[in-house]
Amino acid sequence: MATLRDELMWRGMVYDETEGLSELLATQKVTAYIGFDPTAASLHVGSLLTVMGLARLQRFGHTPIAIVGGGTGMIGDPSGKSQERVLLDTEQIAINVAGIRSQLERFLDFDAASNAARIVNNADWLGTIDLLSFLRDAGKHFTVNYMLQKESVSRRLESEDGISFTEFSYLVLQAYDFLQLFDRYGCVLQMGGSDQWGNITAGIDLIRKLRVAKAHGLVWPLMKTAAGTKFGKTEAGTIWLDPQRTSPFRFYQFWLNVDDRDVIAYLKCFTFLDRHTIDALAAATAESPERREAQRVLAREVSTVVHGADQVARVERASSVLFSEDIASLPLEDLMAVMADVPSTEMSRSELGVEGVGIVDLIARVRLAPSKSEARRLVQSGGVYLNNRRAADLQAKISTGDAIGGQVLLLRKGAKEQHLIRLT
Repeated sequence: MATLRDELMWRGMVYDETEGLSELLATQKVTAYIGFDPTAASLHVGSLLTVMGLARLQRFGHTPIAIVGGGTGMIGDPSGKSQERVLLDTEQIAINVAGIRSQLERFLDFDAASNAARIVNNADWLGTIDLLSFLRDAGKHFTVNYMLQKESVSRRLESEDGISFTEFSYLVLQAYDFLQLFDRYGCVLQMGGSDQWGNITAGIDLIRKLRVAKAHGLVWPLMKTAAGTKFGKTEAGTIWLDPQRTSPFRFYQFWLNVDDRDVIAYLKCFTFLDRHTIDALAAATAESPERREAQRVLAREVSTVVHGADQVARVERASSVLFSEDIASLPLEDLMAVMADVPSTEMSRSELGVEGVGIVDLIARVRLAPSKSEARRLVQSGGVYLNNRRAADLQAKISTGDAIGGQVLLLRKGAKEQHLIRLT
């Protein structure tokens, strides 16, 4: 029977691990944890690989713990960072912790009979321990030489700004977290991205020294695109799980636009689809990449977990009419979500007047064309659309009666260049 490690190996989610972990996962039910940095009130797509790691762990019968670092979040993890983070106050951290918890609940079962997920805040113990006790109980077990060898520290030492004592202490604090979870919940495994290996092994060493016990670590590769860029970074900015920060439509489109070279790896990492289904999608992509079947499945699967089936249905309905003449049939709320990133211009209803504004004048007014003569040429060539209907009449007048929902007009030049006019 396949084990959690077998599953992670197939999905490309094993970069390094401690000796003996494979046997442990095959023979025992373990408690494992992953930490989440509460730098914002929402997780983003870059966090999803970590979340899925915990979710897969629970599906194989093991017990997951999510630490939301209310304590360490006040310091900041230097791993993978070239500069020190802005320190957050306790009030903002509390807001961020609450937001992250609500999102984790979409992936983890907190009511399972035998292996219910648990969320803990390391401020519960880090906020109460005094400095002298911490230095005596944990700090004395770490030499400076040991800490300097860790990649997260050595990289920062090579940077122009160096590393503060505050961030230098992060490794010891995270190791202390592992010790606390070992004592409180019998947690013997920490997982995370490969940039966390140094922090994880520090915790393993501390448990070995203080409890004379064996703990383990497992890390997966840091996700990058086929183009070599960091996964989740887009020209439009971060893709958040919070629908108020990133609309469900934009979230869906992010996955729909994934490169053919990345889509199968993403299906393995970010969905619960089985090997047979993903292999079939790989074959479909190889045979007919233009159909983007794998991308559609990826977008639907991830969006359903994050935003729910109802939101996905709305997004797919909106996507299906995005360039069709039926766009005026969309509810105004859905239309505005679809067009959230489209350039727009506000125009008062009085500017349109009773008789309306000529199509050529309107195109030039919103700068969809650089001049009236160019606007006229576009209309004559059939390259202009109003609400996705071709506008080929040079004498056409556009009035408030043409507005979708009485509030917006959608102009399009060519196949994709759109402009939204919001009537005020």
